[in-house]
Amino acid sequence: MKQSTLRTTFYIAWLLLLLIGCADSNTDNVTNKVNFNDQNSRIDARVDSLLQLMTLEEKIGQMNQYNGFMDFTGPVPDGDDTELKFEHIKKGYVGSMLNVKGVEEIRAVQRIAVEESRLGIPLIFGYDVIHGYKTMSPIPLAEAASWDLKAIENSARLAAKEASAAGINWTFAPMVDISRDARWGRVMEGAGEDPYLGSLIAKARIKGFQGEDLSSRESIIACAKHFAAYGFPEGGREYNNADLGTSTLYNVVLPPFKAANEAGVKTFMNSFNQLNGIPATANDFLLRDILKDEWQFKGFVVSDWGSVAELVPHGYAPDGRTAAQLAVNAGTDMDMESSLYVSELLDLVNDNKVDLATIDEAVKRILKVKFELGLFDDPYKYCSEELEKEVIGSQELTDGVLDMALKSVVLLKNENKLLPLDKSNKNIVLIGPLAADKDSPLGNWRAMAVDNSAISVLEGMQEYNQDIIYSSGPELITAPTEFSKEVKINETDTTGLQEAIQVARNADVVVMVLGENGLQSGEGRSRTQIDLPGLQQQLLEEIYKVNRNIVLILNNGRPLALPWAKENVPAIVEAWHLGSQSGNAIAKILYGDYNPSGKLPMTFPRSVGQVPIYYNDKSTGRPSLPSKDFVFWSHYQDVSNEPLWPFGYGLSYTEFKYTNFKIENNFNQGKYIKVSIDIENTGDVAGKDVVQLYLKDRFSKVVRPMKELKAFQQIFLQPNENKTIVFKLSKLDFSYYDNNGKLFYEDGVFDISIGNSSNPEFSSSMEMIF
Repeated sequence: MKQSTLRTTFYIAWLLLLLIGCADSNTDNVTNKVNFNDQNSRIDARVDSLLQLMTLEEKIGQMNQYNGFMDFTGPVPDGDDTELKFEHIKKGYVGSMLNVKGVEEIRAVQRIAVEESRLGIPLIFGYDVIHGYKTMSPIPLAEAASWDLKAIENSARLAAKEASAAGINWTFAPMVDISRDARWGRVMEGAGEDPYLGSLIAKARIKGFQGEDLSSRESIIACAKHFAAYGFPEGGREYNNADLGTSTLYNVVLPPFKAANEAGVKTFMNSFNQLNGIPATANDFLLRDILKDEWQFKGFVVSDWGSVAELVPHGYAPDGRTAAQLAVNAGTDMDMESSLYVSELLDLVNDNKVDLATIDEAVKRILKVKFELGLFDDPYKYCSEELEKEVIGSQELTDGVLDMALKSVVLLKNENKLLPLDKSNKNIVLIGPLAADKDSPLGNWRAMAVDNSAISVLEGMQEYNQDIIYSSGPELITAPTEFSKEVKINETDTTGLQEAIQVARNADVVVMVLGENGLQSGEGRSRTQIDLPGLQQQLLEEIYKVNRNIVLILNNGRPLALPWAKENVPAIVEAWHLGSQSGNAIAKILYGDYNPSGKLPMTFPRSVGQVPIYYNDKSTGRPSLPSKDFVFWSHYQDVSNEPLWPFGYGLSYTEFKYTNFKIENNFNQGKYIKVSIDIENTGDVAGKDVVQLYLKDRFSKVVRPMKELKAFQQIFLQPNENKTIVFKLSKLDFSYYDNNGKLFYEDGVFDISIGNSSNPEFSSSMEMIF
């Protein structure tokens, strides 16, 4: 079908829409009329009109998503499934494509769908825009360390602006999975271990991606993933089973997803794992009972890559036909890349295994999002070559990712004020295999970023000191890496070690950049050891023997276990994988042009044996040592229970003094609990702190955590400046979900604490009666 047919189709749909709106115009019963002043009503009417024109095959086609499998601007290949997929687009049997990149390619595919299919329904184009499209912001875990919701929203907005300029209108982000296990490589893609912080960050990222108006040219659809419990894999092993109780499910796992729905996210993605023995892709408890019924989610659910087909190796479905039946009946609306919907659903409907109403529901959800994007008004609205050239890599994006990188850095240790560095001191040596690395700072999930395009630490520091001496030390990896292959770590070749020792010997300060290669964290990148990989620990200790004035810069995508470094190294900076402007951000921190303000979004363990470790754990029946020689209490024989660095922890180049902690209980007068504290900057430089408020329910129907983050505020103070921070706690802040998923309020004694980490300095208790 050509463009003339498309115009005819929409004319028919328009007439149907008018008929729907005018059907009751001569009667007193107006309850079924369309409210043409309401955008949702107009879209719903257009969806219903279009649905009446569609064959069953075309409806199923909207539920089918294919991977970008060819060069659409070149000749069509013959003789394989690529040719079949190409024909499916022409027939209207494809609703979305993923991994088609760039305006030229996207326009070519959209033209086939719009101008050659019978109804001309436009495609949605999805891509993993996780922390940028081509201009990379810090990895999401690093952004979470900023605790700056406005900055995180802006980071997502810039990513959406760049991706949409390249033709993309759907991102498979944000990942809102809560995780407490640093072995799981995908912690780099989330917001850390806390459901409250994670919920706020989920909302910020969704608002950034989708904007205020989804039909805006710069807005793209967000996707809350992975629903649900993907962040709780047994052993920290990717794609493994998740086994957790309902208290953890309702109070830790689900809140960020609920927040995402409240923020208006348009799509959810299934997780790969099982929950209570049922794979999430076919879990009607998650998809029907909770998401679509209880939460009233109005968007659509997409499977993760091939997860419909994976119901077979899970042992849940005997074959692909049954897998498609189970997934669609459970509420998975779109099949990503397993091709089972497009191959099996027609027969399943004809055999009465799947109701036509189930198909119609899924298709309505998908079409509504396409209407909301404005694709029916202009299928090529995301296809401007001029805008693509103008926006990608623009100065606005560069400035934005640098700002985000600066706010993401966490100062972990700074003995004797070794930092910031003296700008006049030229006798500084830079050491480490990651110090000159221009690729690892991009992190994993780097979308269309050009390899080796990041600013390295060496380049950033050379802006301050052209004479800086650099020595790599032993290499971290022993072979070039590819995104799809294992990173080969150097465990034996000490070449470069002696040179590094020699240049460090007489330096005033040694800056060492150590950590993980950018591809050592992310999907499929689980680790059983979370220390410094390769020969880096040996390098650190050898340099320490000849020069103890070490500033350790960590580049990593997960919490690392570094007990030796914490004990011995005087200054430690957590700099994550900070994206395209990584080296510039780190240099500005090191030389004091920016005062670090980040706080850890995940607990750092002393040993991998403590994992999973998290701040909001629950007390045991034997929580502490009752006497010096008593052995029967919850502890390890070889290491303290305490973490290396706790959740919420982070230092500054200045000092903050907290005083005058007050609690006013106005709750019984129908108001709120008012909590206040005075903060003073007692140091010499301006700085930012994150004031954190925690609650503890001492005794409850279901045992509650020993502390829970309930509120926080960022405060910026000049030297000697003092401000009062006020929190107002409502009834909802004292609630929790019982084991049946019902919101519960319980009278009792609560501890309220305030500080600048999850080990708060001030605490008081009060009795609450609801």
